[in-house]
Amino acid sequence: MVIDDDLVFCRILKKSLITLNHSVMTANDTRTAMVSVHQLTPDYIILDLNIGQESGINLINPLLTVAPQAKILMLTGYASIATAVAAVKLGAHHYLSKPCGIDEIIKALDVSPDTDLSAPIDERLSLEHHEWEYIHQVLDECQGNISEAARVLKMHRRTLQRKLQKKRKIVIELD
Repeated sequence: MVIDDDLVFCRILKKSLITLNHSVMTANDTRTAMVSVHQLTPDYIILDLNIGQESGINLINPLLTVAPQAKILMLTGYASIATAVAAVKLGAHHYLSKPCGIDEIIKALDVSPDTDLSAPIDERLSLEHHEWEYIHQVLDECQGNISEAARVLKMHRRTLQRKLQKKRKIVIELD
């Protein structure tokens, strides 16, 4: 099952999975997703982090309650260490950042939960990446309140908003 509010992405992913002989159902909002999971009880769920105005992370527990055997792959264009940790702690099987190919998705769903997925990192993370991770962590701690996060980060609120907007544009262009 694919749960993503991006209709084009859902259609392309569904077509790719069907080509590989998988039966696929899609849902573009959380309500439809829960109804479909009750009817289908899928073995695999590919779940977007942002589904409209809702967070896919909040859907992990309800999905696993209905389909406890399901392997959930959290897929997002807004990847961060904080959301990856939160998703895995709640029961997501794996976490991937968009854009990614069908081979990566299949591989992520096929690994066993005890498999060590850490691979040697060839290059050091950039300062910009560390900054983005820290900003995201502080935003999470401030429950998304940009003014409060700016105070904690000791930067002007508009500067923080510009940084967030700039990163969002880059991520959207990659999707």
